[in-house]
Amino acid sequence: MKTTNHTPPVVSKMALIPFALVTLLFALWGFANAVTDPMVHAFKKVLELSYSQASMVQMAFYGGYFCMALPAAMFMRKYSYKTGVLIGLALYAVGALLFYPAAITEQFGFFCFGLYILTFGLAFLETSANPYILAMGAKETATQRLNLAQAFNPVGLIAGILVAQQFVLKNLQSDDITNFKTLDEATKTMIRTADLMVIRNPYVILGLVITLVFILFLTIKMPQSTSNDKVSNITKTFSSIVKNKTYILGVLSQTLYMGGQIMCWTYIYSYAEAIHIDNVTTGYYQIGAFLVFTVGRIVGTYLLKFLTPGKLLGYFSGLAVCFAFLTITIHGTIGLYALVAISFCMSIMYPTNYGIALSSLTEEQAKIGSAGLVMAIVGGALMPNLQGQLIDLSTSGTEKFSILGISMVNFSFILPLCCFLYIAWYGFYTAKKEKTKSI
Repeated sequence: MKTTNHTPPVVSKMALIPFALVTLLFALWGFANAVTDPMVHAFKKVLELSYSQASMVQMAFYGGYFCMALPAAMFMRKYSYKTGVLIGLALYAVGALLFYPAAITEQFGFFCFGLYILTFGLAFLETSANPYILAMGAKETATQRLNLAQAFNPVGLIAGILVAQQFVLKNLQSDDITNFKTLDEATKTMIRTADLMVIRNPYVILGLVITLVFILFLTIKMPQSTSNDKVSNITKTFSSIVKNKTYILGVLSQTLYMGGQIMCWTYIYSYAEAIHIDNVTTGYYQIGAFLVFTVGRIVGTYLLKFLTPGKLLGYFSGLAVCFAFLTITIHGTIGLYALVAISFCMSIMYPTNYGIALSSLTEEQAKIGSAGLVMAIVGGALMPNLQGQLIDLSTSGTEKFSILGISMVNFSFILPLCCFLYIAWYGFYTAKKEKTKSI
């Protein structure tokens, strides 16, 4: 066992202000994530979409991450972190403000386009903020530092779901109507116009707030963690990264995590609706999920003092598998509580996986490697669509489809369960490698 007389601080006093400012970004993209998840259900009702059609909201949101992450990383190799943050905030604001013309045109595709541009900005923010936090101190405390910064992400999540619940879901006229499709066209048009304005408002306000944050970062002088060394050949960098097994398996783990997270948070509304719980009440369950997610981040960050990152990831993911199994097999509020509990387990997965995957890369490799991990967010675009198609089976036709007596809404959570199984394996696999290195 390695012993030292001095443990490096997680965040040094000199880095405290830069750390606080960059940590603010984690809350900002958490807000965007949380306020968007309930919109799948809102758009489904207002625009009379199927579950799989409504999941295009997530496809646009997380697809934007995938498309922009690598260009953002290439940009970050040449320019400063602050420049990357400013570009990210500008794109974030523009995408949010596009909801204003989208509501006027009442075109679902326009709303998706706004989300797509918005997540271009989030890709820039995440590509710069995550490795910046890792580099903002001793390497020994890098994963712990990232977990600490990520602990503020749920603050944005909780704020986002409260805004979605109190200012959107509660004010949707279409949600108060049992069978919206049976209304005459004139009434539906009137309600649709009013509801789309309700959906528009939080994004437009968000766009204005992000503009103010942009001005804040523009005016404040902030030290940058950049290298003065000559940038290495990009082909060689890619080649070395692709050969790193821990990193490649980590990208897959991150992809599956994002898919599992978004499925659990998006389709909590479908799960609750199947047991006759209204959307506003479901919003409280989702707030509960975000609260236990926050607690999980705090507990996980503390446990990293005693456990290796790999073991922590393995234990939390294994527990998530157990809760997912209960979500599938138990119909009713107990199953819903199990679904909420999964958020506790998911809390440490993103930052811990991120830290593990980048741990064996050099600083130069990490600039590109971080893009691969941000691109892995595409799992949140693809997998909810698959789950939506499974749930659609239960609403198509006159007879409800089931497997082994389990409704398709419940059974659809087999997808996140499989995701967590792989993540647990990856955690214990890397823990074994960590143990071998320490011998």
